[in-house]
Amino acid sequence: MKKQKKSRMTQVLKGVDPVSRDLVVIITGVVMGSLARYLMMRRDIRQYPSYPHAVINHLALGFVAATLGAVAVPAIVAEEYTAVTFLALAATQFREVRNMERQMLQEFEKSEMVARGTDFIEGIARTFEARNYLVMFVALVSSVFAFWQGFLAGAVAGAAALFFTRRYMRGMIIKDIAKVRQAQFRFEGPNLFIEEIHIMNLGLPEVKEIYNKRARAVILEPYDDNAREILASVGQRQAIAHSAARILGIHRDVDTAEFTPLVRRNLETGRIAMIIVPIEPDGKCLVEAVKNVPVLESAVVRPLSTKAGRCASD
Repeated sequence: MKKQKKSRMTQVLKGVDPVSRDLVVIITGVVMGSLARYLMMRRDIRQYPSYPHAVINHLALGFVAATLGAVAVPAIVAEEYTAVTFLALAATQFREVRNMERQMLQEFEKSEMVARGTDFIEGIARTFEARNYLVMFVALVSSVFAFWQGFLAGAVAGAAALFFTRRYMRGMIIKDIAKVRQAQFRFEGPNLFIEEIHIMNLGLPEVKEIYNKRARAVILEPYDDNAREILASVGQRQAIAHSAARILGIHRDVDTAEFTPLVRRNLETGRIAMIIVPIEPDGKCLVEAVKNVPVLESAVVRPLSTKAGRCASD
């Protein structure tokens, strides 16, 4: 009778029960991965999910992702390579998470006073898909270190991986690419201007009166040509209007379209002007709200990274 071949785990960790070691490795990965998903879930006024049932859905998916990342190391060590193919299946399932979020937010869009816009929705959907992959990464790093050094080392490595992902996966916000300041608006007949930028026509005296009393305006001045092209994106401008309306409130109802916040562009300079009639008419708070709007991935372009772009900017 052939002598049973020892597993690599038994060879590396002599005197340690392989089953117990596997259990410690998997538990470490699952705990750190699930914790990572919880900490990644920022629930604020701009971002879905913000209610218990949606939170539970995403935490459950995070647990699944953490489990898949945690079992990879024991499976490879035990030479059960077929088990790793479940990672490919998980990628397909997480892609469905992206589709689910997109469809749900598109349905919500119909009842929004100020729409998010297609670009903003796609950015949120991509984020939720990517976070499951980050959870798998954190769980995998935790399980690798737990396999070699134990639970404590795995927990420390998982925390370091989580810090790395949060630090280096953080996107830009508007204040990183543009100066945001309060601006004055004026009427010239029925025409509404913010400094030199024409916004729209308003003919009704009662509407003008509300604007003069409650409206607030800001100007966004891009730092360079890359920022100028980002702010030129219609999707990015819609995201700015939506975020400002969500944070400060909006003085409008379903039948008062004239109070919808508008964002317009100076074609010569690339400066952006926005006017909004908020429930909380505080200009400083509006500037702060606009500064913290995320820069959408779909809007990011870098003409200055090309020779032609640098030449044109001179």
